[in-house]
Amino acid sequence: MKHIQHVFFDLDHTLWDFEKNSDLAFKKVFDKQNITIDLTSFLEIYRPLNHQYWKLYREEKVTKEELRYQRLKKSFDAVNFTISDDLIDVIAIEYVEFMPDFNHLFEHTFEILDYLKEKYQLHIITNGFEEIQTKKMQSSNILHYFKEVITSDSVGVKKPNPKVFNFALEVANAKNENSIMIGDNVEADIQGAIDVGMHAIHFNFIGENVIDSRFPSIKSLLELKQYL
Repeated sequence: MKHIQHVFFDLDHTLWDFEKNSDLAFKKVFDKQNITIDLTSFLEIYRPLNHQYWKLYREEKVTKEELRYQRLKKSFDAVNFTISDDLIDVIAIEYVEFMPDFNHLFEHTFEILDYLKEKYQLHIITNGFEEIQTKKMQSSNILHYFKEVITSDSVGVKKPNPKVFNFALEVANAKNENSIMIGDNVEADIQGAIDVGMHAIHFNFIGENVIDSRFPSIKSLLELKQYL
C-alpha cells in the first residue's frame, strides 16, 4: 500500500466509541425525564434494534424520522413501558443533543491519527447525521486531523451507495487507487469502498468471523501501522 495518499475513516464504531457514548447519553436523558426503567435492560433491547434500523436507513427503507422514532418505540414496548409519542419525540431530540457531550474514543485513536497525519491526508466518510457528527469530533478533539468530512446528509444517499465514495474522492481531490477506507461495517464501509475501486481495511473490533482475501481485518487501530 505504498501508493496510498488519502486515508478515509468511518467515524462511529471506528474512531468514536458509539456504544459507550450512546449508553451515557441515554442515562442522561432518562435521569432528566425521570424514566425509571432499568437502563441495562432497555439498552439490551435497543442496541440490536438500532442496528436493524440503521441498516433499513442505509437501504432507504425508512426515513430519518422513522429511524429515530421506531427504534425507541419498539424498545420501550419490549420492556413493557408505556410511553407517549410526545415523550418519545422529546427523548429522541435530547438523545441526539446530549450525544456529543460524551467523547470516548477507541483505544489508540490519537496515537494512530498522529502517526498517519504525517504521511497521508485524512478524511471522514460517515452515514451519521450532519448536525451531530461535527459536534462529536469537536467534543472528542479529533476534528482537526481531517481535511474533509463527508456525511451522507451532504450527499443525499448513504454508504454503501457509490455516490458517497465518488463524492468523497472528488471533494478530497483523490484517486480511488490512491485511497483507502477504514471502517467497522463490511457492507457499508468495506464493500462500498471496494465497489468504487478503493482499498479497504476492516476494523473488526468486536471480533467477528470475517475472512475475505479482498481486504485485511484488524482488531486494534494500532495494527494499521502494519499496512500504512
